Amino acid sequence: MTRLRNYFFTGLIVTAPLAITAYLAWSMIGWVDSWVKPYIPLRYNPDNYLPFPVPGFGLIVALIVITLIGSLTANIIGRTVVSTGENILGRMPLVRSVYRGLKQILETVLSERSDTFKKVGLVEYPRKGLWALVFIATETRGEVQAQVEDDAGQTIAVFLPTTPNPTSGYLLFVPKADVIELKMTVEEGAKLVISAGLVAPEYQAKTKALADTARRETPQPARSKRTASSRPNK
Repeated sequence: MTRLRNYFFTGLIVTAPLAITAYLAWSMIGWVDSWVKPYIPLRYNPDNYLPFPVPGFGLIVALIVITLIGSLTANIIGRTVVSTGENILGRMPLVRSVYRGLKQILETVLSERSDTFKKVGLVEYPRKGLWALVFIATETRGEVQAQVEDDAGQTIAVFLPTTPNPTSGYLLFVPKADVIELKMTVEEGAKLVISAGLVAPEYQAKTKALADTARRETPQPARSKRTASSRPNK
């Protein structure tokens, strides 16, 4: 029975991540298809010609349309149209706040030059002696930094995720000197949060591997060899 139980948990560890990943991917594809397929003309929709629906066709169409819109906005005419549309949205009292906020968030997250959420750190929270894992966003700017600069100096914005759901959490502005940056990646930090500390990155193994690599790359001093001429004559 002990062996069967071990086999069951081993199979569960192997199949559960695959099943959950497949379910989330399938749900995402179905959600996009439900939004896009109703706007596809009937003669271009393969579901009207085949006896079964084609999953993912709406997602492919959405990717193509988004790419075409991006290419069109790269020229002068596209930028003019986008600028005109933004000016119209800017005159709407409620819509302009939502649009500007979402646009700024997407520009910050999707920017290749941005270092947002590329580092993991530790801060003392909720009191001294207790440490919490945070994702480092960026240096604090604007009015927040101006108000706390005299007391805390330069601060950085960090995101403190909750366990086991890292998508919710708290935004904290912490003095830069009080944040301890870690070597782990954001993905490893997310695994640590989701697993409630059960899945920790193999830090010691990585350190040993780096030390072994550096040792192999370091040139060794050449050993002196005794030549035949240096041997004493008998």
